[in-house]
Parts: sequence; structure tokens; C-alpha cells
Amino acid sequence: MGNKKYHIGLYEKAMPSALNWEEKLQCARDCGYDFVEISIDESDARLARLEWTAQERAQLRETMQKIGVPIRSMCLSGHRKYPFGASDPAVRRRSLEIMEKAIQLSDDLGIRVIQLAGYDVYYEEGSEQTRKDFADNLKKAVEMAAVHGVVLGFETMETEFMNTVAKSMKYVDLIDNPYLGVYPDVGNLTNAAKTYGTSVLDDLETGRGHLVAIHLKETVPGKFREIPFLTGHVDFPAVIRKGWQLGVRRFVTEMWDTGKPEWKADICFAHDKMSEILDTME
Repeated sequence: MGNKKYHIGLYEKAMPSALNWEEKLQCARDCGYDFVEISIDESDARLARLEWTAQERAQLRETMQKIGVPIRSMCLSGHRKYPFGASDPAVRRRSLEIMEKAIQLSDDLGIRVIQLAGYDVYYEEGSEQTRKDFADNLKKAVEMAAVHGVVLGFETMETEFMNTVAKSMKYVDLIDNPYLGVYPDVGNLTNAAKTYGTSVLDDLETGRGHLVAIHLKETVPGKFREIPFLTGHVDFPAVIRKGWQLGVRRFVTEMWDTGKPEWKADICFAHDKMSEILDTME
């Protein structure tokens, strides 16, 4: 591992949710991944992970050590249901509580990067006020992250609010703190570029100096998930090369388990195809 020029991680939801952590980490190892990205989404079951006891956390650290594959990033999409910009103050308070607990869990498990959902609100209409509250609470979140040395990176989403790196950078510039950057999803960026008639590579360039990692995900126009690798319209060699030129050295294959019997072969395929491209980077 020591001399590898990049690390590639596996998104937890690529694997069947019935697997336990030992099995998930083992799967990642079998397919050649360097780490796993844990999902803390809006479901009660995954949000409950933020309440794990000290003993449960210690046990997971032991499992990582035993298998030899760590959990090193977190996809925190739980903010979709409890966003920073929510008009209900109780929901905004919950958003910060989720943030604080996610940072603490990251600190305890050795997670370096938390991917933030780029939504001011999701289940309600956005406004000037939701954007203002979003920015205010984002600032608090980044200050919490700075205490623990955990980096936050915006995911570029599928909604108008933040579907490009350029839009994410408005908030990165506003907060102006080394613990907030952009963690773009190249599948979503490709869809946005098609919609706006712009270039994904130019958009990635706007994040120069602020890209913390990249989600490698396949999409087709208008569809944002569950598209098998190499069957969509993402130009992986081009986006990887551009990310590499911009200093990105951490990549995660984002895909979903859809109940196919050959799910593991698909995970290994994603690893192998993306690694083949990464291995040509110098």
C-alpha cells in the first residue's frame, strides 16, 4: 500500500445491506479496494449508527484491523431529511446534531473525509432564507470539523442548488476554511454539463485547490443512479485525468446493490476498470 499513488474506495451501498461489517470489508478486500466509504443516510437504521457505543466503535476498529481494510470516508446523506437550511428550527437543530455526531464517529473510526449533501433543503421549496440558514449552519459545521481535523467536501447533487463544482465553490469561498472543499460526483456533473451545454472538465477546473476526493459514478442523461459502469455517458479517462491534474488522489466507486446475483462481480469489475485508468496516471 505504501507506494501506491492513489487510493480507491468502495461505497458501502454497492454491497447487500444484509452483510455484516466483516463481510463488507472482506468484499472490498477481495475486489482490491483500499478502503470503504460508510453511508449515513436518512434512514433510521443508518442514522442510528451515530449513536453507536464506545464498545461498538472499538469493535468496528478491530474488524477493520483484522480484515486489513479501513473505513476512511463517510457519505453523509442524512441531511437530505434534516437539512441545514430547513425552515423548521427543530430540523435545523437536528441537522447540526447529526453533523456533530458524524464528526465524532469519524474521529473515533479514523474517517478522514465526510461528503456533505449539497442541499439547502430537499423536501421543501428553497428560498433566500433557506440559503441564508444553510450558509450559517454550514459555517458552524465546518468549525466543528476543524476541531477534529476532519475534512468536509460537498457532493455535487442532482438538483439545481448544487449540481456543479462552480456552485459548490461559492460556498467554499464564502466559508473560506481549509476544512471545507468539494467532493464531486462525476456522474452528476456529466448530467449537469449535458443540461447546461457546458464542459465537465472546465467545471472541475473551477475547484482547483479545493477538490478533496472524487466519486466515480456512471449516469445517463436524466438518470442519476443504478447505471452499470461503462454503460452510460461519463468519460472516465477524461474526468480521472482532470481530477489527477488537480491533485485528487482519492477516488470512490459509487454504485448500488440492486439485488443482482452477480453483485460481487460487478463490484470487482468497477474496481478493475477504474484502477486500469488510474494506473496510467503519472
